[in-house]
Amino acid sequence: MLITPEDDSEDSLHTPEERAAAAARSTWVSVAVNLVLTTVQIVVGILSKSQGLVADGIHSLSDLVADFVVLLANHHAKKDADADHPYGHQRFETAASLALGLLLLGVGLGMLWAALTKLENPHELPQVHVVALWVAGAALLGKELLFRYMLAVAKRVKSSMLVANAWHARSDAASSLVVGIGIAGNLAGYPLLDPIAALIVGLMVARMGWNFSWDALHDLMDRAADEQEVQAIRQTLLETPGVRGVHDVRTRKMGDMMLVDAHLEVGASLSVEAGHDIAVEARRRVLQRHRVLNLMSHIDPWSRPDLDHAPLPRIAEGGRDQVPG
Repeated sequence: MLITPEDDSEDSLHTPEERAAAAARSTWVSVAVNLVLTTVQIVVGILSKSQGLVADGIHSLSDLVADFVVLLANHHAKKDADADHPYGHQRFETAASLALGLLLLGVGLGMLWAALTKLENPHELPQVHVVALWVAGAALLGKELLFRYMLAVAKRVKSSMLVANAWHARSDAASSLVVGIGIAGNLAGYPLLDPIAALIVGLMVARMGWNFSWDALHDLMDRAADEQEVQAIRQTLLETPGVRGVHDVRTRKMGDMMLVDAHLEVGASLSVEAGHDIAVEARRRVLQRHRVLNLMSHIDPWSRPDLDHAPLPRIAEGGRDQVPG
């Protein structure tokens, strides 16, 4: 059971429902923008004889595919735990990040291939109409604004899946920049500017896709949280009344949340019930202050009789059933 933060400060966590709603809202905005851009770019590209603009429209179409992947993952990730998924479905987000990373990698490699093909045949580029340049500029502006909006939402709710989708929008903005440079070069009589710029951006997009895919793959293999987060969790445990020491703190990623195992040292002369109450309070504090789905604790005896009888924390009603003793 996830404990909802008691305050509404900037440091408090967003509930799964809030994160899911923010993800759905920002993704539907992306769907609307990409649907309009795809239609306009392909239609104008065909009429103005701009192969680059048509290709950029197809790139925008890939963003639509990515958006629906995010919506699907967001729908599954917010499901409650069940018999087949006792720890919940948060890793659907990680799987979506992997899919988006692979999509970025594929788009980047496609841009590289197209750029190399154009470098081999630079004189085959047709003369395009100037309206294509205006459409490419409008697409660049729209995609850059979409990227900044989606990245702000992703950082606010701390979602790696939304970060990946935001950077996918940025890759599409880079693609529009390449197309704009290529069209301008075509109009000015320098057709080689298009494939050279496409080659550079293709390398950047492919590298971005590789990084997202690699990170998501490691998360799927139970990668631990970073050391700063682990130390913050350890400190929260040590600050719990009744906890005399903490060791063997282990974490593993579950989407943008994590699972934690820890050994808590309590007074050796305490009763089982008292030790259990301390574990309940420690879990409550960790879930309240950190991006943790669950804390599984093991109680170890701490042999300092002079300090064994420190005051115990107050336990919220029903808290005793939240953590196994």
